[in-house]
Amino acid sequence: MTLHVLTEQDTVLNKFISEIRDRRIQQDSMRFRRNMERIGEITAYEISKTLHYRPLVVETPLGEATVPVIDDQLVIATILRAGLPFHQGFLNYFDDAQNAFVSAYRKSTKDGKFKVKVEYISCGSLEGKTLLLVDPMLATGSSLVLTYNALCEKGGIPACTHVAAVIASEQGVDYAMKHMPRQTTIWTAVVDEELTSRSYIVPGIGDAGDLAYGEKI
Repeated sequence: MTLHVLTEQDTVLNKFISEIRDRRIQQDSMRFRRNMERIGEITAYEISKTLHYRPLVVETPLGEATVPVIDDQLVIATILRAGLPFHQGFLNYFDDAQNAFVSAYRKSTKDGKFKVKVEYISCGSLEGKTLLLVDPMLATGSSLVLTYNALCEKGGIPACTHVAAVIASEQGVDYAMKHMPRQTTIWTAVVDEELTSRSYIVPGIGDAGDLAYGEKI
């Protein structure tokens, strides 16, 4: 299993990360969504470098040209609702990919902790395909693993999986690397060190779903 941290090299990605972290700029939900989408596009581009390609001959007005095009069958999966802007960034680049959606939520327990419950899955076949599991926050990693297992139960086992996050915690990365299949690659813009008692990443960004779509009851 491989981990790629995209901000290890300084690029324009830093601008979008700084803006989604900035509590003043976060007040503009449209800008927040657009920045999450941009980060998705950049991550999709980096992942595209690792995919399989086949030659495609196309006819131009003056002749023929051979262009390598993606040969993988891609499925982009995300968790509602926070993952939607990030997911859109991937779909902008992999515009012929299939898509899967998972509805999951945290359910509080009597001891003050929580369990993740998967409520709904919309998914086609994953068998032998390349799964891109995209979720902006990789906190504890338990939601990720639970979602992956639920998708596989519904759609079959993918040939390989790319996990993409905007911000991950060290704990979440460690958990994913221990519990996801060996043919998994993790991509994240940045890795933060700390988790709060409620499993929010510090310094993180706060609640990505609330920032994108408004506070929930």
